[in-house]
Formats: sequence, C-alpha cells, structure tokens
Amino acid sequence: MFDTIPSDLPLISLAVFVALAALSVLTLTVAIFKLAQFSRMGVGRHKQAEIILDDWLNGRPDEAQRKAAAGKSVLSRVLAAVMSGLRARPGDPAYGEELARQIALSELVQMGARMRLLEAVVQMAPMLGLLGTVIGMIDAFGNLSLSQQVADPRILASGIWTALTTTAAGLAIALVAYFVAAWLEGRIEDERQTMELVISSAIHGRLGQPARG
Repeated sequence: MFDTIPSDLPLISLAVFVALAALSVLTLTVAIFKLAQFSRMGVGRHKQAEIILDDWLNGRPDEAQRKAAAGKSVLSRVLAAVMSGLRARPGDPAYGEELARQIALSELVQMGARMRLLEAVVQMAPMLGLLGTVIGMIDAFGNLSLSQQVADPRILASGIWTALTTTAAGLAIALVAYFVAAWLEGRIEDERQTMELVISSAIHGRLGQPARG
C-alpha cells in the first residue's frame, strides 16, 4: 500500500501517510507482544488443568496441588489458589472460591493489557485516512483553480486518486487491527469462561462426578 505514495505529495498528506505507517507498526508490535505474553502466561493450556482436576476430584489432593504449583498456565495458578483455600478452610468453600477469583481477575487484567491500543488503531486509522483524503482533495481542486490553463481531467483524476489512497490505507490498517483485536479478545473470553468452569468444578465437582469430600 505505502509503496504507491507519490513523491510530490503535500506535506500534510505526507504526514498523514507517516501517521498511518506508525499505526500499522503499532498494530504489528502489539500483536507480537500479546502472542508472546499469552505464550509466557500459558493461555490456552487446558490439558494440564484437566489432569489436576482429575487428581483433585478423585481423592489425590496432594498430587493435585503439587502439579498445580509446578504448572505454568493460567488455569494451573487458578486451581492452585482454589485448592489451597479449600484445604485451609474445608468448611468454607466461599473462601477458596474468593481466592481463585482474585487470581483469575489478576490474570485477566494481564491478558487485557495493551488491548486498548488496538481499539484505538481501529478508530483512528479510518479517521486519519479520511483526513488525508479531504486534504488531498482540497489540494487537487486548489491547484486546479489556480491553473491558468484549460483543466486537464487526467491531472484532476491523478490528484483524486492520490487523495483516496489515504482512505484505502486507513481502512486496511483498521481492518487488520480489528481482526487481530477480535481474535485476541476471543482467546481472553475463552480463558475467562474456562477459569469459571474449573473453579466451579474444583468446588462443586463435575457433572456426574461428586465434589471432593
């Protein structure tokens, strides 16, 4: 997209293209950061949580806690919290649930970090593109009005094409940022629902399987 930028652009239009390029770099940077963060946090690693829950619900609490403490996933940390609370106060399941929800909230806050940057790109990129188009159109018609010669439609068309390029670039960047944000938010929502499920399962048992104790 940016390799089609004409060399004779007005300074303001060129500044719009630079801003759009910066937004595209920001989108790529945030996407890479979030992927690395999710990998480091263990987002989406659910198999280990299933093993831990099986141990917990089948009367192997020590083994379950050992695996949860050694786990490197979001769900492992949530399960470690709920199990430690349930064992510390066996008659007060609300205590274990509250501990787990505190850990879950902390994990969700981390997963949601930098997401607003993508939302900002989705909103800003089309507006910047439109601004570049308006400026380009003003420049094209301004040059036409100052021309002493008969208007050449090809020159006017070239100016309009250049102006519309910023809108196309802005929309393209916004679409990419939107789909990246939607995919990341989908993973966060999936992890949130799974955390709710494992907390409930650890306290109340699974469907068809009684709770521990």
